[in-house]
Amino acid sequence: MIMAGGRGERLRGLTEHRCKPATPFGGKFRIVDFVLSNCVNSGIRQICLLTQYKGQSLIQHVQRGWSYLRGEFGEFIDVIPAQQQVGKHWYRGTADSVYQNLDVIRQHRPKHVLVLAGDHIYKMDYGPMIAYHVEKGADITVGVVEVPINDAREFGVLSVTEWNRVTQFTEKPANPEPMPGRTDVALASMGIYIFNTQLLERLLVEDAADETSGHDFGKNIIPKAIDSLQVFAYPFRNVKTRAQNYWRDVGTVDAFFEANLELVHVAPELNVYDEEWPIWTYQVQQPPAKFVLDEDGRRGMAINSLVSGGSIISGAVVRESLLFSSVRVDEGSEIFRAVIMPGVHIGTGCTIRNAIIDEHCDVPAGMQIGVDADRDRERFDVTPKGVVLVTPEMLAKLGVVRT
Repeated sequence: MIMAGGRGERLRGLTEHRCKPATPFGGKFRIVDFVLSNCVNSGIRQICLLTQYKGQSLIQHVQRGWSYLRGEFGEFIDVIPAQQQVGKHWYRGTADSVYQNLDVIRQHRPKHVLVLAGDHIYKMDYGPMIAYHVEKGADITVGVVEVPINDAREFGVLSVTEWNRVTQFTEKPANPEPMPGRTDVALASMGIYIFNTQLLERLLVEDAADETSGHDFGKNIIPKAIDSLQVFAYPFRNVKTRAQNYWRDVGTVDAFFEANLELVHVAPELNVYDEEWPIWTYQVQQPPAKFVLDEDGRRGMAINSLVSGGSIISGAVVRESLLFSSVRVDEGSEIFRAVIMPGVHIGTGCTIRNAIIDEHCDVPAGMQIGVDADRDRERFDVTPKGVVLVTPEMLAKLGVVRT
């Protein structure tokens, strides 16, 4: 069961017209592709994707790119929007979204249910975690990552014993408790839970009857289960080296920006070229990227950058940036440390630095973005770390209309 109905409000304008899992990432993917790829690559092919907030682009993406599973073999990815199955309310929380679809789970009679967040970037084989759950004799297993103690305030933090039995689960604590044997890091929930099916049903029915509950796994279900049930933490580490694996919660504009630009490094921690663990997606068929003009002052080139298909760099310079598909950059423009989303057109003589340009923006000739911070704040959205977010609506307010 994949939770894919989140608003993603901290992504500001990036989720104005789409839910967070549908947000483009990494040049050709969408955020939801990572958790779906993890499932398929792990051999899990009975998947329910629960949507609610502005889900049309997500539903369309899954229908077009993930319809190759074979129903006659019991494989499926069912997209399940909120339907008021058990009352006149929509999904009231992550736990309620599963509760309202218990009939779907019952149809397939699984021994275990894997509950996943649909809005994180990582590569993970869920098989070892399921094996760990069985070996421990656990009732509930929670996937965890190590995060710096100062960053842990943004996550659900687990306190554990030396053998990973969970003793406390606190949502966004002011003073996170460090993990055993370390003072600099805490264990943060990945939003991944394994339940024994009958237990999950009982817990969800009890929670639904509690009018004081927020009907959330992290805030309600897990904390209440700790004292009476066997709840274990599963550290997300490399099976061979035991090192912390790559995992990113791209929940803010700054985190989204940094995670995308990490991919242009020579050897990024997230390897999207890994043939043994491919990230599957849907993308419109595009011609190759093209770089044109070769004269002093108008030479089309990209350095330390990722440029997706259908893009044309015409007499412009792109450095340390990530360009999605069908991006056009006209001559004389300079792009530095920018994330340029699909279908963007950047006119002649523009300068763009430390910025995210959202889908289908038409940046007019000569516009300067990321050069004058005060001017940027007047026109666009600037994050605490100085990243400038530009959307079509912001440009429209300036009188820029896409042609």
